[in-house]
Amino acid sequence: MSLNLDHRRVWSLAWPMILSNISIPLLGLVDTAILGHLDSPVHLGAVALGASILSFVFWGFGFLRMGTTSLVAQAWGREDKLAVNTLFMQAALLALVLGLVLIVCKAPLISLTLELMDPPPEIAVGAAEYSHVRFLSAPAILFNLTLIGWFIGLQNTRAPLVMLVTTNLINIVLDAWFIIGLDMGSFGAALASAIAEACGSVIGIYLVLRSKLLKPALIDWPKVFLLSEYKQLLKLNSHLFLRTACLLFTFAFFNAQSAQLGENTLAANAILFQLLLFVSYGLDGFAHASEALIGQSVGAKQRRSFIQALLTTGAWSVGLTVVFTLLFLLAEPWLITLFTDIETVILELQQIYIWILLLPLVSVWAYWLDGVFIGSGQTQRMLIAMLIASAGVFFPLWWFTQHWGNHGLWLAFTVFNLARGVCLGLQITHIIPPVTAVNGVAHETK
Repeated sequence: MSLNLDHRRVWSLAWPMILSNISIPLLGLVDTAILGHLDSPVHLGAVALGASILSFVFWGFGFLRMGTTSLVAQAWGREDKLAVNTLFMQAALLALVLGLVLIVCKAPLISLTLELMDPPPEIAVGAAEYSHVRFLSAPAILFNLTLIGWFIGLQNTRAPLVMLVTTNLINIVLDAWFIIGLDMGSFGAALASAIAEACGSVIGIYLVLRSKLLKPALIDWPKVFLLSEYKQLLKLNSHLFLRTACLLFTFAFFNAQSAQLGENTLAANAILFQLLLFVSYGLDGFAHASEALIGQSVGAKQRRSFIQALLTTGAWSVGLTVVFTLLFLLAEPWLITLFTDIETVILELQQIYIWILLLPLVSVWAYWLDGVFIGSGQTQRMLIAMLIASAGVFFPLWWFTQHWGNHGLWLAFTVFNLARGVCLGLQITHIIPPVTAVNGVAHETK
């Protein structure tokens, strides 16, 4: 079979998401750099721990973005505009309701998470303060996820670019003002993020209205307000929720163990983790492209388009990974001093820097294939792969390498990411659309 790999189409979808995705960890890097130059690592540790709490909760609802993208992309492939519009309203309403529930439940969630992590008291106080402020923006955060998911499903990745970059620029400006100008510390970092998320929702609504794609006449309103009509969305999202919760529990456990190793180790790991997030968000640009293209090909039942999208997005993902790895290798001294001038943290970073050179190379397969499986709607397979990687690989390996200290923790995390990619890769042949039969003769859908 001869395949014409449409690199131009993949790149046109990916580059806006690469820029917008990179702006997300860039914000975290700015937070880290500003706080890392304060007089104590406590501020940096508090935000790192608070951010992990928020990640555990808000990223757990990442299914609102992923599930929306999958279903909308498939509906777009079927040319079902009624489903495209109805799915937006269902996902948006679900996001707002869940956001309000999170605000009501924020106090026990924060308390329980901090108790499980058991950080040093001074870091726990700052992390709690940070988390309480950030939780107030829960409806906006979850609503923004649905907006981004809807646009990606329609293969409009420039709208999320405008939305995310503008939001994060607002956040960066407010960060500098609140933390440096007003000396508000970790509280200022949280307040800046909460205000920026609210601005993001306003920008997103404007972009939806400007696109003129969402039309009240093309919405099945009974499906929006009847709980029984959410079956498809909830079924798909339940697998994604459990999968993401498992992933974030692993992240939270990683941060908790970092805290147990001391405030310098926690700060150094926070910096390295921000660099890894920078890589993952960048690679997610091609994962998002694969979600849209794979979803469309599944909806239209186009086997050849599926394979084209699979190979092209995979090739670009690997290529970008090599670029990131070379960048980290060449820029090591500059990157370390950029984020902190605390000597004890610098020494810890120099000892563990090798892991940020290895992680992109072993993690790229999981990042890329996540997009493929989301687009095809094969979320149960993603859940199984995640369970195997975390329960079967990460935790046993961490247990047996505890005597290696921080290096054992990073080894377990690296192999965990490799296992995710391997588990998904072994299942790839099961999700490719089948060859159809016409008059008893095998026929490949164009």
